[in-house]
Amino acid sequence: MTFYNGVFPFYPHERRKWVFSVDIIIVIIVFLVFALAFFLIIPGIRGKARLSWVCRVILSLFIGVVTVVVNFTADWEVGSVNAVTTYKSFSNSMVNADIGVHVGLDGVNITLKGNPIHQMNETIDYNEQFLWSFGSNFNEYYNDGLQKGLPNPILYVAEKFTQNDPCGIFSQYRISSHYASACMWVAFCSWIICNILFSMSVFIYGAYMILVTGAFMLFSLISFSTVKNVSFCNIQFGSETLKTTFGASFWLSLAIGGLLAHSLWKKIITVVFLFMT
Repeated sequence: MTFYNGVFPFYPHERRKWVFSVDIIIVIIVFLVFALAFFLIIPGIRGKARLSWVCRVILSLFIGVVTVVVNFTADWEVGSVNAVTTYKSFSNSMVNADIGVHVGLDGVNITLKGNPIHQMNETIDYNEQFLWSFGSNFNEYYNDGLQKGLPNPILYVAEKFTQNDPCGIFSQYRISSHYASACMWVAFCSWIICNILFSMSVFIYGAYMILVTGAFMLFSLISFSTVKNVSFCNIQFGSETLKTTFGASFWLSLAIGGLLAHSLWKKIITVVFLFMT
């Protein structure tokens, strides 16, 4: 990185929003179309069964959309810290900013937002994504960040996740995320089979597939939670330390997976007890 007429090398570039990505919007639209199609045929359902069918379909669609969307979200593990830190390379100028880490199954988003947002005659509001999914090279994303001249806090956090960093957290996060994503896609496939079986009135096998769906969602969570077995290197900004915790996608998947597994096991135990008596 060099100077050019006394100007630091910060280059304009597109920034990807981590909250509502294009993939998430597409998935939500697809499931909304299915929901709309079902609501159009509701008037043809007569009697008390109408309300029951509405609740079942809405719940089933919600489970399906969650199993797909969480593969693209960036809040499986989140953390943030407010700190006074250096902003640019080759400069001792300090800024007050919020640094955030948002870990998903396909990579990590690192955010930097000034407090206030306008400092040093610049707008400090960055959101950078670094991918480790199949077909992506995390180190290339990091090197691109170096060439773009990203702020020091973003590069400092991203460096902790690089493949050659002594912390060694890259491999654990990458492998855990891959297995977690694979289990979620299996849960989605079993959800489709479950709905097909219920539409064919094969209720007992449909119930088994509900159990499979819940089980693989829990397997996904177990896989991702193994990242906590690695001693996370301290991300230190002066006297402040950035710490992470499980985010909304993790807890939502846990709630749905646990509900499916618990409710079905309860029914199975009841049926077995009645059969034995």
